[in-house]
Amino acid sequence: MEKIDGNFYKQILAGGVKALEINRPVIDELNVFPVPDGDTGTNMSLTLASALREAAPVSDNDLGEIAIAFSKGALKGARGNSGVILSQIFKGFAVELDGQAELDRKIFAAALKRGTEIAYSAVTKPKEGTILTVVRVMAENAAILAKKRNLSFEDFFKGVIDAGETILQKTPEMLPVLAKAGVVDAGGRGLITILEGMYAVLTGGEIPVLDASRSATEESVPVGTKEFESLDNDYENITFQYCTEYFITHLNSVVTESDVDKYRDYLMTIGDCVLVIGDLDLVKTHVHTNQPDKALKAALKLGELDNIKIENMMEQHRKLVGETSESKKAELKPYAMVAVCAGEGMAAIFRDLAVDITIEGGQTMNPSVYDILNAVNNAKAENVFILPNNSNIILAAEQAKELADVNVFVIPTQCMPEGISAALAFSGDATPEENMEAMSGAFSSIKTAEITHAVRSTRMNGFSVKEGDIIGISNKNIIVKSASIQEAALTVAGKLAENAEMLTLYYGADVGEADAERLIEKISAKYPDLEVAAYSGGQPHYYYIMAAE
Repeated sequence: MEKIDGNFYKQILAGGVKALEINRPVIDELNVFPVPDGDTGTNMSLTLASALREAAPVSDNDLGEIAIAFSKGALKGARGNSGVILSQIFKGFAVELDGQAELDRKIFAAALKRGTEIAYSAVTKPKEGTILTVVRVMAENAAILAKKRNLSFEDFFKGVIDAGETILQKTPEMLPVLAKAGVVDAGGRGLITILEGMYAVLTGGEIPVLDASRSATEESVPVGTKEFESLDNDYENITFQYCTEYFITHLNSVVTESDVDKYRDYLMTIGDCVLVIGDLDLVKTHVHTNQPDKALKAALKLGELDNIKIENMMEQHRKLVGETSESKKAELKPYAMVAVCAGEGMAAIFRDLAVDITIEGGQTMNPSVYDILNAVNNAKAENVFILPNNSNIILAAEQAKELADVNVFVIPTQCMPEGISAALAFSGDATPEENMEAMSGAFSSIKTAEITHAVRSTRMNGFSVKEGDIIGISNKNIIVKSASIQEAALTVAGKLAENAEMLTLYYGADVGEADAERLIEKISAKYPDLEVAAYSGGQPHYYYIMAAE
């Protein structure tokens, strides 16, 4: 391959975002100073998630516009220093790809170089041994590799990643705090992870899952287990206490770039870690200061403020140190339950049933193995029961089980009503094996169905369905088609009511309580011997989820 077009560029960007999300927990573990700015993996992941959302609607044929939208989205969603720097790297791509129809080695190298320059200029006091060093070395090597003849785009890309990995392993030599913690720079690791995800899509390979040992130096213990007693009092060395972030929007018409520069210079007199980036349409500010009120007052002279965030880094550190100390003393409790669900109402129902942790997810947003594993770890129990509540999530739950250090029992629930029945069957007095058997058998007699709308036209189960039609689904089969949500729900309720004593409805985010109550009245009137109840599930996409037993 010699060049890629806009469509493929969008695909490889998505691969980078996915790789970062999958590996976010490992990157977070590299932080050596646990303050609000410290969740590097999370900050970078949220930054790029915003970037991808912004780029999604852009025509796949317009490479330049995709790059510009991705850059703007990254700036809007930038979280922490790492997210802001990352947004500036992709701003370099936006500048170089503007007006380009295709991306080749030479343009990629130029874009990486421009991104490096912009990122360095955004930081008032650039530090080597950070993400800046990693991107600079990759840009330098990209320029050399771009001149080589007969080198494919794939081999060029791999060479750039290898150069980044080499310098990343040297970051502890540049920053003593990294050497003391026995880790490489988290931002640099995040950047390379993004490129590795892009490379996986480029070559048709698997999205990489980061090995924690790659991020630890040879002398260190495994990431996530290292003791940090030597850093416990580092908060005392913080000169400026409040991490302050906000956007300046709708800048006054008289404001010039010179005014923005003066504003940046002023912030440097009242704090450090100053980042002031953007243009005369939108300015992103990040500063550590003891006087956030003065920073905000100065910003108001330029325009309006939005998304203001002020966090006390010293208090956050004290809290985390205290939690760490307490967690060392705490013993694991005997049992915990983890449930995957969609909708705040559903999450509340599971919490009322003594489920310890809920993970947002469902049919259209399956949580990763590491999302589930993190929930298992955070449950702090010797025996953890997972309720996947979706057939597409059971395998991920089984993989998390293999990675967990505690006993994990995956209850093969395929929908949220099955998960609710399983949770009801749990007993704190039973053995793990008894609970596994009881919970797995609790939903065997339940009949379930969902009311939703068709997202495309199709023929299935004898129904000719058009996009937008209201449909009822049970056991992965369409059982009803209608132009009305109420009519479809009433018909499905009738099918479930046969030989049933109880019908439970969970109404979704797009259904009001009054509509749900009217539906209950109609069902009760038509089937007087059937006990009917409705609860707010708040689930997306599905107007109603029904369960009969």
